Amino acid sequence: MAIIEATDGVKLYAEYHPEGGDNTGLAIVFSCAYSTTHANWRAQVEPLVAAGHRVALWDYRGHGRSEVPGEISAYTMEQVVSDLERVVDSVAGERRCVLAGLSFGGLASLHFAVAHPERVAGLMVVGSGPGFKNPEAAEGWKQRSEKTASYIESKGMDAFVTGKAAPTCIGRDSELPAAQVAAEGIRAQNPAGVARFGRYVSGLALSVIDDLSGIEAPCLIMVGAEDKAFLRAGEVMHAKMPHSRHELIPGAGHIVNIEATERFNALMLEFLEEVSDTERARSR
Repeated sequence: MAIIEATDGVKLYAEYHPEGGDNTGLAIVFSCAYSTTHANWRAQVEPLVAAGHRVALWDYRGHGRSEVPGEISAYTMEQVVSDLERVVDSVAGERRCVLAGLSFGGLASLHFAVAHPERVAGLMVVGSGPGFKNPEAAEGWKQRSEKTASYIESKGMDAFVTGKAAPTCIGRDSELPAAQVAAEGIRAQNPAGVARFGRYVSGLALSVIDDLSGIEAPCLIMVGAEDKAFLRAGEVMHAKMPHSRHELIPGAGHIVNIEATERFNALMLEFLEEVSDTERARSR
């Protein structure tokens, strides 16, 4: 594990697999869904390390084991992109990396790819969308996010992860080992930090839809076939991104990497092999 200092001094939690950093494959940074933690990606670590890649898991500010700033001004999408850059630097150095993100993590990864295209070898955008350009849709999302933030503040993280929100943060089968690991990480969070992040970052869902056509990195878009809220968003991103591949995963909802781990990991490894080939050719 490591503590990374953000540009504004906030301490961010990150961990690397393998710890020694000896793997010579791709560097992959996983960004989680809003309200979840790095622990949501545990089921992806072992197969990636076995394939020779280096993995970084991290927690947003206000989430997981990262510091919880009290100032509202500390919570912006620009700062999240800057935080992600610090994590990328720590795991990849001067190399290009692959960014993987679920839900808000996918949107954050897209924002990073727009801001720093030279750092990105590939993208895996999972159960996510490009943000809201339509003012009415954006306002609706903001209101729903405020409702969620208020619930977290008043009821706490345990009530959140065991209530109606469970399918969107640990998946629809809470008995799965990966779901239990994810739930443990979510329960341990500071509700105030998660609520602030929801109000001032993920709840705004700043759009990158007009920038998608300019993203040159290959992108694997994965959506659970039963994740109705993001089916259309996946199609839109695939239509606009010039080097994208769109995969619907049968029988899975929003937390597809936990609900359909075997299929998710197979698609992930296949895509990363393609990116590895491209990177090797690029370095010749």
